Amino acid sequence: METFESLVRAEFAPRNTYLNTASTGLLPARTVAAMRTAVEAASVGQPTDMFSDVEASRASFARLTGVPVDRVAAGASVAVYSGLVAASLPEGAEVLTAEGDFSSVVNPFHVRSDLKVRAVELERIAESVRPGTALVAVSAAQSADGRIADLPAIRAAAREHGARTYVDASQAAGWLDFDAAAYDYTAAVAFKWLFCPRGVTFLTVPGDLGGLTPLFAGWVAGEEPWDSCYGPVDELARSARRFDESPALFSYAGARQSLALLEEIGVAAVREHDLALAERFRAGLDALGHAAVAAPGSPIVSVPGLGHRQSALSGAGIEVSDRAGNLRAAFHLYNTPADVDRLLDALSG
Repeated sequence: METFESLVRAEFAPRNTYLNTASTGLLPARTVAAMRTAVEAASVGQPTDMFSDVEASRASFARLTGVPVDRVAAGASVAVYSGLVAASLPEGAEVLTAEGDFSSVVNPFHVRSDLKVRAVELERIAESVRPGTALVAVSAAQSADGRIADLPAIRAAAREHGARTYVDASQAAGWLDFDAAAYDYTAAVAFKWLFCPRGVTFLTVPGDLGGLTPLFAGWVAGEEPWDSCYGPVDELARSARRFDESPALFSYAGARQSLALLEEIGVAAVREHDLALAERFRAGLDALGHAAVAAPGSPIVSVPGLGHRQSALSGAGIEVSDRAGNLRAAFHLYNTPADVDRLLDALSG
C-alpha cells in the first residue's frame, strides 16, 4: 500500500515553493492526465463519458463531507449558489454574516435590497443570532486570514432561534473535519484544498431540499435529463440534482481523479500534515518577531504588515498572497518542512 509521502510525490511536482493553495490548489498528475485524455478524445469526435465523471465527483464529495449523495448539487460557482439561497428568503428576512467575509458568500444577499443583512465580527456570530434571524451565512474558514468559525456554536444558536445555516466550505473542505449534513446549506469551490480544476463547485441541501426554487434549472436538472432537452422540463430531479448547473465537463473529468486521490489519502492525514506545517511557520514567525493573525487549527497563516513582500518572494520562487497588506501563506499536502523554512529564511532577510 502506498504511503502518504509516496502518493504525494507521484502526483505533485511543483517547480517552486508553492504556498498559495488558499488561492488555487495544484492539480495532481492523474487529474491532468484525465483532462488531457478528455480533451484529446473530444478533438477527434470520440468524447469520453464526462457525465459519469460528474456523478463520480458528486459521490466522492458526498463521502468526503458526510452527506448523502442525493443532497449534493454540482455546479461551478459559490456566488450562484449563494444567490439561489438568497432568492429563497422572504422579503424583510434578516441574514447574519461575518464582517469581511468573502464576497461570493455575502454579496448576493446585499443585492436583494429587501433583505436585512447584518454583519458582526466572526467571533460574535453565534451570540448575535436572535429571534427573527432567518439565515446565518458564514465561511467555515476565512479566506483573508484563515480564522475558523465556531460552527457547532453557530449551529446550536441557529437552531435555538429557528434560523437556517449556510456555510461556505471553500477554504475548509479537503482539510477540515467538516460535516456538511449538520447544516442546511453548504457550498464549496473545489479548486483550492480539493485540488480540482476551476469550474467545479458543490452545493449541499437538506433532505427536504430546503425550500429552494431551482431558478436556473435546465435540462440537466430533470429527473431524466436526456428526456428534458426540449421545452419545459416535465419533472425536475427529486434530489439536489435539480440545482445542478450545466457542468464544465472537462473540469469534472479532472475533479473525479482529484477527489478520488483525496479519499485515498484521507482528510485526517491531510489535516495533520497541513497543520503541522502551519504551526512550524507560526513558531518561526515568533522567532523572527512577527505575530500572525490568531487562527489556531488553520493551515492558512496571515501576517500583518508583510504583504508588500509578496512580489519579491514571487520573484524568488516562493508563491504566497498579499491580502489587504497581510502576507498570506497556505500549507497543503504537497508542501514540506523545507518549504516552510525557505519562506522563513526569505522573511528574515
